[in-house]
Amino acid sequence: MDARSSTFETLSKKIETRAARAGIIGLGYVGLPLAMAVARSGFAVTGFDIDPKKIVALDARRSYIDAVTNEALTAEIDAGRFVSTTDFAGLSDCDVIVICVPTPLTKHRDPDLSFVEATSRSIAAHLRAGQLIVLESTTYPGTTDDIVKVILEETGLKSGSDFFVGFSPEREDPGNQNYHTATIPKVVAGDGAQALSLMKSFYGAAVSSVVPVSSNATAEAVKLTENIFRSVNIALVNELKTVYAAMGIDVWEVIDAAKTKPFGYMPFYPGPGLGGHCIPIDPFYLTWKSREFELPTRFIELAGEINSAMPRYVVGKLAEALDIRAGKALSRSRVLVLGLAYKKNVADIRESPSLRLIEIIEERGGKADYHDPFVAEIPPTREYQALKGRKSIDLTPEAVAGYDVVLIATDHDIIDYAALSKNARLIVDTRNVFGRLGLSADHLIKA
Repeated sequence: MDARSSTFETLSKKIETRAARAGIIGLGYVGLPLAMAVARSGFAVTGFDIDPKKIVALDARRSYIDAVTNEALTAEIDAGRFVSTTDFAGLSDCDVIVICVPTPLTKHRDPDLSFVEATSRSIAAHLRAGQLIVLESTTYPGTTDDIVKVILEETGLKSGSDFFVGFSPEREDPGNQNYHTATIPKVVAGDGAQALSLMKSFYGAAVSSVVPVSSNATAEAVKLTENIFRSVNIALVNELKTVYAAMGIDVWEVIDAAKTKPFGYMPFYPGPGLGGHCIPIDPFYLTWKSREFELPTRFIELAGEINSAMPRYVVGKLAEALDIRAGKALSRSRVLVLGLAYKKNVADIRESPSLRLIEIIEERGGKADYHDPFVAEIPPTREYQALKGRKSIDLTPEAVAGYDVVLIATDHDIIDYAALSKNARLIVDTRNVFGRLGLSADHLIKA
């Protein structure tokens, strides 16, 4: 058996017998649930993060991610299967290392791979023979092979012989009660047949099913395709909303009727804009990469323009409602934005359109507060520093009655919308929550 085969066989056996230690870098919405799934499958897991506050919370058995309960976290710690640290020297003890770090956009909508590159260099500093390195962060096709692999090979070790490289796109959906990390099929790819074999073995132990594809670039394209599909279709219904509104047609009624067709139609719903860590960002990774091939991405860019325009459209409808229904200009009005999270029933505010809505309202002279049962205070964000530290107001009848209008931006289930209707002077509903609940009100406007 040559050295290359020996390295592969040794690592393969470690994974098969759960003797391998896994290192998960980035203990956020993707990394922490993955760490728990891997630990539950029998592997010892070390979680790495640069934020010491996360490590303090985890050591105290406190989860900051809704998808991971304190009980689940405690069980894996007590079983000796999970530890966390800010000390990346421990990477040398890990047989499988998974990168789950952010891949944001710059202000010019170019990919920001600084976290991926910095993490790859941290791994390279502790790289040894017999390790599998996996990227899960969403990015453009070619990143794993052209950036991560290249950085690692600067050590003198070679992918496919000394160590192995793979890509598996994350598929987390915060707040989804039907699917979690272990039950969502996992797309896997590797740099060569042996790397792919290791990927299938490792992820196959932790999740219900794996979907192997031919290359890392293909797997990277899978993730982008999933989110581009959603972005384009949401943009389509957002555009239809504006057109149908001008015609006096309720777009939500149209969609509800259209989805009764048992074939050839899939419902998507309009909203006040796109939020979350995927859909507003990921499509532009392909847009950027396509320039290398001198190919346009018209659908992607148009969808981005439409979705980005939605907050301003909503504020326009808000101002119109105030003028017609209350005889009051937005510049002299107090607005309560209901819901700060980007989607209902979660505390995640990444890329939330509610932040942009507040910003636009105040640019136009209005005064905006917010209520969100999951977000007590606005944390620091890269784009909305002026909003940092604002606190959620209590949703008392007296407080609601003190605002000129309530703007429903996120339709959390915990809200008593019937009570809200009784106390609000005017309601602008961007999520059709009143329609879904069968509630009606004369002072309700859909936007």
